Amino acid sequence: MLIANRGEIALRIVRACRDAGLTSIAVYADSDAGAPFARLADEAVPLTGTSPAGTYLDIAKLLAAAEHTGASALHPGYGFLAENADFAQAVIDAGLTWIGPPPQVIRALGDKVAARAIAARVGAPLVPGTPHPVADAAQAVAFARQYGLPIAIKAAHGGGGRGLRIVRDLGEVAGLFEAAVREAEAAFGRGECFVEAYVERGRHVEAQVLADTHGDVLVVGTRDCTLQRRYQKLVEEAPAPFLSAAQQATLEDSAAAICADAGYVSAGTVEFLLSPDGQLSFLEVNTRLQVEHCVTEETTDVDLVRAQLLIAAGRPLAEAVGRQENGPVRRHAIEFRVNAEDPDSGFAPSTGTITRFRPPGGPGVRVDSGVEAGSVIGGQFDSLLAKVIVTGRDRPQALERARRALGEFDVAGVRTTLPFLRQVLTEPAFTAEGPAGFAVHTRWIEQDYLPAAPAGAEEPDTERVAVRVGRRWLSVDVPGLAQAREGPLVLAREQARDRLERAGQAAGDAVRAPMQGTVIRVEVADGDEVAAGQLLVVVEAMKMENPLRAPHPGRVTGLHVSVGDTVAQGATLCQVTPGQVTPGQVTPEGSA
Repeated sequence: MLIANRGEIALRIVRACRDAGLTSIAVYADSDAGAPFARLADEAVPLTGTSPAGTYLDIAKLLAAAEHTGASALHPGYGFLAENADFAQAVIDAGLTWIGPPPQVIRALGDKVAARAIAARVGAPLVPGTPHPVADAAQAVAFARQYGLPIAIKAAHGGGGRGLRIVRDLGEVAGLFEAAVREAEAAFGRGECFVEAYVERGRHVEAQVLADTHGDVLVVGTRDCTLQRRYQKLVEEAPAPFLSAAQQATLEDSAAAICADAGYVSAGTVEFLLSPDGQLSFLEVNTRLQVEHCVTEETTDVDLVRAQLLIAAGRPLAEAVGRQENGPVRRHAIEFRVNAEDPDSGFAPSTGTITRFRPPGGPGVRVDSGVEAGSVIGGQFDSLLAKVIVTGRDRPQALERARRALGEFDVAGVRTTLPFLRQVLTEPAFTAEGPAGFAVHTRWIEQDYLPAAPAGAEEPDTERVAVRVGRRWLSVDVPGLAQAREGPLVLAREQARDRLERAGQAAGDAVRAPMQGTVIRVEVADGDEVAAGQLLVVVEAMKMENPLRAPHPGRVTGLHVSVGDTVAQGATLCQVTPGQVTPGQVTPEGSA
């Protein structure tokens, strides 16, 4: 079996092949030549290239590798081409067994509008949404007037937060609609977007589904994946905690019905949002194995990758899962994604060489990783280094073991999400030890945990100030502050402002790349006048977009990058020469 992927998921499939007595064939980009997945596979074929487009996204190279090695099956893993219906069809046309759902099912469920229609047909819960992609911003405005704000403008053929914009003001619709279309075209090659009501402060819950070629569908378990940053999951757990019996039944029944109606085969995930008032709404179907499949494996004793292999071979579902029906879940598992990102810099990607990698162990701890000491982490691929999966008899024990496991994990050479994950385990909103219970939501990190202090904002005329403690901003009462503003505090603030201005002048007006990456958008031209905060350039690294904005009003000079350019960390992309912008000439983009 050829594995059309890299990193930890490629190694996971290599191990499943070894268990099943199959020959595993890895393919690798130049930078992955010595990676664990390539080294431990039975065979490994170079793809000769460095970029995703020239390696793991090159269908011709992948099929050539399969033909060269005599592979009879292909597993896409997740990411890259895993949900590409054309790739699935090409694999089948080449005479290989595709480990995944049929191409027509991928195509139908990959279209979010078509998927919503299937969900509506089987009676799954849905928030209001447009039945077709909207033609322009005016139609989005009409929807908002009918159903109210906020609304979500979403790419019809995308996922992972790309091509998604949340609108809370009608005046923002036009700009955000254009930004969503632009991002969808860049990320997925198609810019169609639809609109639906947005669930504020919602939880992300999902059902793991297996379906065989004989028409049988089984919900193996549920998961909660609420803790996210930039709509990318960081922590997942199974089973989904704090659901009522009715909510769990709706979740599982709807997921099974959607997959049965679509003619689903193999492993898939049906995702829902759970509103603060307890209402479920269908979100999307991921037609592949999920990163978080491990927590379901640990709580149900079902090897989901092995089940995929058996289903693809035509075996019935009962044989694939090793039992006749889904038994009771008797354990709780939590997965923590250890990414090469710096939480103190807005989760910006971190690149470099891993100089020390010491994963944890002990009871209830599983680590799935694709790196080791000496691995070089570049900016061209996903930032995931390892997944720590911790299992206990119940959620409290899983949390106890997680604190131990994350405390043991020692990684050096790149910055990681480990400090943030350790801190999360002390947060009552996540541990559910506070009066509000389990209070995280999909935007909890951005809105509640690390709210950004507005640049250059003056303190309000009250007795409260924002104070940073570690990585968190807290609002603190300072008695007598209002009166003190007319005295020494005013002078201190002015002196601090002067120091900041001098530091800014010393640093120059350069706009620099925060990390190594690829320029995917250039929104200005040399000589343009820009407002403070206006979007200039977007640099993508490790599948994350990093917008770079004007630090102050002025004129763009020295712009020398274009879309597609690779830039080094700290490289100067342009400068913004301070100056007074003509009123009404430019306005900051509202697309965030």
